[in-house]
Amino acid sequence: MQEVKPYQEKEGSKKEQVADMFDNISPKYDFLNHVLSMGIDIRWRKNAVNILKRKKPATVLDVATGTADFAIQNIGSGASQITGIDISNGMLEVGRKKIKAKGLDSVIQLRLADSEQLPFEDNSFDAITVGFGVRNFEDLEKGLGEMLRVLKPGGTCLILEFSKPQKFPIKQLYQFYFKYILPTIGKIISKDQSAYTYLPDSVDAFPFGERFTQILESVGYKSTKIIPQTFGIASIYQASK
Repeated sequence: MQEVKPYQEKEGSKKEQVADMFDNISPKYDFLNHVLSMGIDIRWRKNAVNILKRKKPATVLDVATGTADFAIQNIGSGASQITGIDISNGMLEVGRKKIKAKGLDSVIQLRLADSEQLPFEDNSFDAITVGFGVRNFEDLEKGLGEMLRVLKPGGTCLILEFSKPQKFPIKQLYQFYFKYILPTIGKIISKDQSAYTYLPDSVDAFPFGERFTQILESVGYKSTKIIPQTFGIASIYQASK
């Protein structure tokens, strides 16, 4: 997979740059995320949690949790313990405030951690979720492998990620929005000149659809499944250990 970094003109690994980028935009991230997706991202996460609910997980790990939206929605899965990890302190601080405001401190814990070096023992979680995070991994296979390692045998992994619609006119509208509208609004509100250019570039470089399920299977996941969302704008990838 082609490596796309937020700040191509600067030195530093993709991982370091992604952490810096999210630290920079964390104060405006939730507002921008919901505005730019017109709130549809909330429905996508809810759809994923509804799938997970049928599995009745007790423990869930939310990787690349950001401001903890997916971790919070995972309450709906019935899990009694939810752990969110991210490499951005700025995003985690926003997430902790939201969790505290909702009185969920006893159920959800957030930790600063790297998806490629998860600080958990093998077979620790009944389920793992990732919302719009795997395309930011520096080493996709390594990150997916670490997730598989800490997932219990028979456990469920749900990955929500942007895809690319293939049918007219959604494909053309999507491309226009991602290339012109989204970066312009993102730059104005976030004050970060690169963050919302990186978003469409990272989506474009991501191996969506069957190419991604092939990667999941090569890492060791089983029973992979693609569940398209909203004309294929996003997809939920379901897999098990």
